Amino acid sequence: MQQRYDEWMRLALDEARQALATDDVPVGAVVVDKDGAVLGRGRNAREAVTDPTAHAEILALREAAARLSSWRLDGCTLVVTLEPCTMCAGALVLARVSRLVYGAVDEKAGAVGSLWDVVRDRRLNHRPEVVAGVLADEAAEELRSFFRTHRNVR
Repeated sequence: MQQRYDEWMRLALDEARQALATDDVPVGAVVVDKDGAVLGRGRNAREAVTDPTAHAEILALREAAARLSSWRLDGCTLVVTLEPCTMCAGALVLARVSRLVYGAVDEKAGAVGSLWDVVRDRRLNHRPEVVAGVLADEAAEELRSFFRTHRNVR
C-alpha cells in the first residue's frame, strides 16, 4: 500500500506546487476512491479567491462530493501534503472519509496529533484511519522554501 500512498502524495505535491502561481501556501490534496481513481483535487487558494476556507483539503473534498453526487465519501482516501488544520480535520470527519494520508507535520496548526487530534476523538461519530509522514521531507521542503521567501513579506 505504501507505493500507492507515495503515488497519490506525488499528485498532491503537484497540486501544492500549482498553488505557488497564486502566491498561496503550497499545500495540495487529492481524494481517491477505493480503487485509487482520483475523484477530487485541491490546492490552497485563499489568496487566489480571497476565501479563508479555500484550503486544499476543502476544495478536494468538494470536488469529490460533486463527482459522486454525495457528501458521504465512504471508502475514499484524502491525501494531503500537510497535516490538516481543525477546519479540514472536521470536514473530513463529517464527510466520512475512510482514510487520511498526510505528509508533513504542522506543529503550529495541526489537528491530527500535533496540537489537537480531531480525527481520533472518540466523541465524534466517525474516525478515519490515519497514515502520517508519507513523503514528509519533500512536502516539508516545499513549505520551507515558500516561507523562506515570504516570511519577511507578510
